[in-house]
Amino acid sequence: MRSRYTAFSRGDADHVFRTWHPRTRPSDLSLDDDVTWLGLTVLDTADGGPDDETGEVEFEARCTVAGRTETMHERSRFARRAGRWLYLDAL
Repeated sequence: MRSRYTAFSRGDADHVFRTWHPRTRPSDLSLDDDVTWLGLTVLDTADGGPDDETGEVEFEARCTVAGRTETMHERSRFARRAGRWLYLDAL
């Protein structure tokens, strides 16, 4: 989760794409240059440990868009594939 937030904040679309599960990721991924990410707060986690195949992360990410500060609140699902955690979707 934190590496994906960092990738979004740095405009690293390749990392975002590589960490998105192929079953649910879009074929084309363009990041919005008008968004400035300000911070990430992880609120809750479920599963996602060394012996788990799935996990969830609830978070808030603050950003500015067109001069307005906004907060994105999401509970994301992840799945382990070939030993790597991949983003599936939001609940």
